[in-house]
Amino acid sequence: MSQEADPQQLLLVPETVRRAARPRAPRPAPGPAAVDPVAQVLVDVPLAHLDRPFEYTVPEPMTESAVPGARVRVRFAGQERDGFVLARRPVAEHPGRLAPLRRVVSPEPVLSPQLRRLCREVTDRWAGTLPDVLRLAVPPRHAEAEKVPAGEPVPVPSRPGRGPWARYPAGPAYLDRLAAGDPVRAGWTALPSAGDPASDWPRAIAVAMLTTLSADRGALVVVPDARDVARIEAELRAVAGDGPAVHVALTADLGPKARYAAWLRVNRGEVRAVVGTRAAMFAPVRDLGLVVCWDDGDDLHAEPHAPYPHVRDVLVLRADLEGAAALFGGVTRTAEVQQLVETGWARAVGGDRTAVRSAAPRVLLAGEGPEPERDPAAASARLPSLAWRTAQQALAEGPVLVQVPRRGYVPAVACRTCRTSARCRQCHGPLALTAGSGPPTCRWCGRVAAAWTCPECGDSRLRSLVVGARRTAEELGRAFPGVPVRTSGGGTVLSAVGASPALVVATPGAEPVAEGGYAAALLLDAWALLDRADLRASEEALRRWLNAAALVRGSSSGGRVVLVAPAGLPPVEALVRWAPEWHARLELDARRELGFPPARTVVTLTGPPSAVEGLRQVLELPEGVEELGPVPVGGTAAGAAPPGEAGGHAATPARAARPAPLDDGEPRVRLLLRSTPERAVDLADAVRAGVSVRSARKERGSVRVQVDPLDLV
Repeated sequence: MSQEADPQQLLLVPETVRRAARPRAPRPAPGPAAVDPVAQVLVDVPLAHLDRPFEYTVPEPMTESAVPGARVRVRFAGQERDGFVLARRPVAEHPGRLAPLRRVVSPEPVLSPQLRRLCREVTDRWAGTLPDVLRLAVPPRHAEAEKVPAGEPVPVPSRPGRGPWARYPAGPAYLDRLAAGDPVRAGWTALPSAGDPASDWPRAIAVAMLTTLSADRGALVVVPDARDVARIEAELRAVAGDGPAVHVALTADLGPKARYAAWLRVNRGEVRAVVGTRAAMFAPVRDLGLVVCWDDGDDLHAEPHAPYPHVRDVLVLRADLEGAAALFGGVTRTAEVQQLVETGWARAVGGDRTAVRSAAPRVLLAGEGPEPERDPAAASARLPSLAWRTAQQALAEGPVLVQVPRRGYVPAVACRTCRTSARCRQCHGPLALTAGSGPPTCRWCGRVAAAWTCPECGDSRLRSLVVGARRTAEELGRAFPGVPVRTSGGGTVLSAVGASPALVVATPGAEPVAEGGYAAALLLDAWALLDRADLRASEEALRRWLNAAALVRGSSSGGRVVLVAPAGLPPVEALVRWAPEWHARLELDARRELGFPPARTVVTLTGPPSAVEGLRQVLELPEGVEELGPVPVGGTAAGAAPPGEAGGHAATPARAARPAPLDDGEPRVRLLLRSTPERAVDLADAVRAGVSVRSARKERGSVRVQVDPLDLV
């Protein structure tokens, strides 16, 4: 008699036998796409000898998504790598078996043929690799931003009036040619217009952009920092009026998602106007009709990542490649823009002398004229009586700007007795004072030097070599009791200040805009800018002085600028006469005589001696190329001002002079290769070929290759 088991009792019995998993049959790999089954992919690898497309099979499920310009993942050298689909082809050039694409990261075509062509030109011009340039040109993907569907193109605005361009004799004609879609190029020296936003340079750029858009062409503007972007955006809204924004802003401050979303709007053709900082030079603006670079001498326009392109030169390439107009503007003018004007690539646009004399403030030079009789120490004092009197009088009329080239309190100190520079015993870095009392600290390692004594004479007392912005603000607060003192620079940068009397102490590049313009400006410690061991020291000093002086009311409104500097130097004379074009011609003539950029193209090879010599041995240089060096490259000399300390920019972190880093125990050396600009591409090709040879051989030691670097000497 059979007896059925109770289900409840069966639950109490432990399971001792497990079912074996059934083996699953492998799924067949999908076949290749029926149409154009071969994809040319640029794989993101850092090796120079692999800078070329590779072929992969497109699986059938990826037929629609693996479009040219899409991001993909591929198998390369045993690893998963990112890449871009460059093209689809029906037949492969490689005779062997091709690996399939692993997956399509995004079907969004982010690498257009125009952008790819530009990146290729930048690669050739700066002796780099295409993956390095693409990392600069195409922002990182953000999946949520891609989910937003494309919108309708923003309507083309109507043409605005002439605005500030009416102040320039050639201004109306320039706007007319922009409206006609002509590729007109200009080197623009902007007139100062402190206190009148409707005549200032942001309004002029906004008018030029809207004029280009009215001709159904795109516009791209690149400025040094986000504060400049905000000023141009405000003027675009003021001129364009109500309605949807005709532009997008591309800055690092936006964050990954917002920046990528704005970039996608440009790439999809929703908007055709971009205002941004350095990375925006690659923005994929459709039907590009105008490129603008404001203040091209600012070091923020130089890309710090390989292959180190400069905004100005990239925009010159874009103007030539896409048949666009160009506008390189500033209160001053660089030697590079002067060369564009003298070669005929661009035309000079500026105000006549009558307009300049009225718009520019009156510049007074301490220690010149009757001042030495009135104040014997005027030529050497940090705040001579002329500066003190000017500030006192101007404070009754409005705010006063005080430009100080260095940040901090006392960034450099020395022995009071023998004036030997005070340096750290541990790392030999420069010592600095961070407050009015307390021991000095090292600017490199941060150690406190509480028991410092001079190694030369044994004295423990210190004197200041350089006075920073915070110490200056403290001294001015005592000199002008009851007057508010505000500082701008370093981590705290002011965008604007009011019209009420105040002393505004700022480092170069961090000067806030004053409502109604500053009543006066004091430019202190000029020697810190002029004495820099830099090829561009004179040009950079004038640029920083003019940018600050342009924020002061014009001479017709009583604006005054006091410069504490020795007379007779070209940048000093250029400021007093407000003649930046004259100074640019002098600079360019001097560069031609010495054989420096932009008159000559210079490629620097920097690295350990063994690596530089190894690269030198495999180079096949074009005829006529000069070799200079190699010479040792060390840190900044003791007591000298490193680039970031003698001014710097509001958005540039302070940099201290450090010894050159070592590579495999070897100090660095630098080899200079010099050629004519006509052979620049040939020289870059030769250098890139040599780097590829070293990369293929897996030789040790890295060599940094730079074309026309800013820190050449």
